[in-house]
Amino acid sequence: MTKQKRTVFYLSDRTGITAETLGHSLLTQFDGIEWETINVPFLDDLEKAKAVLMQINQAAGRDGYRPLVFSTLLKPEILSVIKQANCRVYDFFETFTHPVEEELHQSSVRKAGRSHGVEHHPSYFKRIAAINYVLAHDDGVNPKHLAEADIVLTGVSRSGKTPTCLYLGLQYGIAAANYPLTPDDMPVMRLPDVLENVKSKLFGLTLIPEQLHFIRQERRPDSQYASLAQCQREIQWQESLFRQCNIPYLDTTRISIEEISAIILNRCGLKRRLYG
Repeated sequence: MTKQKRTVFYLSDRTGITAETLGHSLLTQFDGIEWETINVPFLDDLEKAKAVLMQINQAAGRDGYRPLVFSTLLKPEILSVIKQANCRVYDFFETFTHPVEEELHQSSVRKAGRSHGVEHHPSYFKRIAAINYVLAHDDGVNPKHLAEADIVLTGVSRSGKTPTCLYLGLQYGIAAANYPLTPDDMPVMRLPDVLENVKSKLFGLTLIPEQLHFIRQERRPDSQYASLAQCQREIQWQESLFRQCNIPYLDTTRISIEEISAIILNRCGLKRRLYG
């Protein structure tokens, strides 16, 4: 069966992060469609809008379907130009702002860039501090400072600790450290000494051996480190360790970084440190 091919545009007069995030979340609910994605940030004058109009019409002619346009454009005159194109526009501000204005009995300021700017200074600096902490405590670096962490992720090499820590710092302002479990730890069924002092902050990441094998093959092809047998031994050992030491852990095999982070916060009772 041939997949339907459609083009989706994310339009914004600033970064486009909001339009893309919300639009993508909606489109993931629809299977069997091959999407071509076009991001147009900083769409802030009429000349740019007219060029995008032409681009949308070209995509409609090529695909045989009108493109989907997700917009967070704030200038009515620019949005008006886009609506002249052969497309279906989903404008997030137009959809939600008026009902909120009615409820609050107040007009919105219609100022671009507020959600991703640095106007909320305490929140911005919390984010920077959290990211700095993550970078300074990656892969077991500075273990004597683990007590300062909000959470310490642990697991074998390439189990997703670093990207998850970075996401926790960037999106939630969480001071996340990570410490690797290595084959040298495997002869005994106990935590490395440095982790015993922060046991209450530990959270384990695991995955199926086949997935770990695939990931490690990309890094060190055909090595002992990447062999399926080695991956099976390490995963079996670490999951037994997690259970014996009562460390909560999560199988991340089929879960995105965003989902992993949200699950960790929920299970550990951690709260977002940003926007407060």
